[in-house]
This record gives sequence, structure tokens and C-alpha cells, in this order.
Amino acid sequence: MAKKRPYSAIARIDPAELASFQTAIRKRYSDEEILAELRAYAARLGRSPTMKEFAADPDTKVHPQTVIEHFGTWNAAKRAAGLVPRRFATREELLEVLRLLGEELGRMPTARDLDDRRGRMPSKSLYWHTFGSLSAALREAGYDVAVGEERLERAVEQGAELAIEIGRLPKFADWADARRSHDGMLTEWQVYRMFDSRRGAWATFQFLVRGRLIERGAEVQSDGTLAG
Repeated sequence: MAKKRPYSAIARIDPAELASFQTAIRKRYSDEEILAELRAYAARLGRSPTMKEFAADPDTKVHPQTVIEHFGTWNAAKRAAGLVPRRFATREELLEVLRLLGEELGRMPTARDLDDRRGRMPSKSLYWHTFGSLSAALREAGYDVAVGEERLERAVEQGAELAIEIGRLPKFADWADARRSHDGMLTEWQVYRMFDSRRGAWATFQFLVRGRLIERGAEVQSDGTLAG
């Protein structure tokens, strides 16, 4: 079989002229301008964008191919912009994001700090999915997280999941029933004792669960039921 020849127009391209042209094209946008475009679109979208989404956005001035020419890969550009790709974030990348945020804040980051930076940082749910809890991720990142705090975080997260399942803030009896069919749940008494058995201990726990649900976008009625 005869070897396929390149199209004549391509064959006639002067490599030096092509390199000069490509360099000039790339210089139309600085790296920081491109990163600003990525961050702006992530803010409009509410999360880290895919290449296809970025290309389809009418307000975006930069083509994804230009992004790749500057940074090598799409994910490398997103990382440079502080937009860790959800699908490709490694454990160490997620931990490094927490460390850098802590340096920026001058303290240990909280779930609210992640919420305030939604679209520019990994979500709380990604940390929970990867590490089991945000507290566990913070501890692995080198922060001094008390064991009691981690247990409370675990209880509140389990409470939010149970509330979604039963359609209301869980009562003491609801927790006892659920624990029979859910492996890994803390006991109702372990949860209760976190609040030093003070008067209204379970209601205090329900208040924290309510806050977690609201953070997730759920609507909780005054009687503890979930709307919708």
C-alpha cells in the first residue's frame, strides 16, 4: 500500500513561520487572563466547569484550546485556577487545598469556609466521600482536630442522611430504629452524651442537623419536617 502523503498545503508550511504565528496567537491572552476567565465561569456555573461547558458559554472569551496551549492540559489549567477537578482530584490534592486555605485564613478551615468558596474549591461532599468526614480530612492534612469534634461531625452527617430518608429531623426513637438496619451508625446514647446529657440535649442535636440540611439546600419546616 502506498504511503499516504500529507496535503500539499500542509507540506508547504514553513515550520519557523508556524511557530512564530502560534507564539503570537498565544500571547493574545496572558496566563492570568485565562485563569480569570476560568474562575469567572466557575462562579457563574457554581462549580468547576468541564471543557465542553466552558466552550459553550457565550460570555467566555477564551477557547478551551487556547487554555490547553497555555497550560498543557485542561485539568492543569483548572488546578492553576484553584478549581480542582472533582473526577480527577487525588487525596493529596484535596489535602493540599485544605492546607493552603488554612494558610490563607490563619486557622483551621471549616465547612462554612468551603461553602463560601464554592466553585473555586472542592465541595464538602467530596471530602466526606473521600475521607469519611471533613474532620478526618483536616486531621490527615495536619490539623489538630479533637476526637470529640470528629465524632460530632459524623453524628450530624448521619443525622442529615437519616432526616432525608424519613422526611423529618430524627427523634431519639427514629435513631434507635434506624440503627438496626444501618451499619456504622453511632448509638442514640453516644449522640445524646455528646451534649453532656443537658436538658434539651437531643433538640440541640436536631438543631445542628437542621443547620447541615439547610447548608445542603433543604428547606426544614418549624415542626422539623422537610419540605418537598
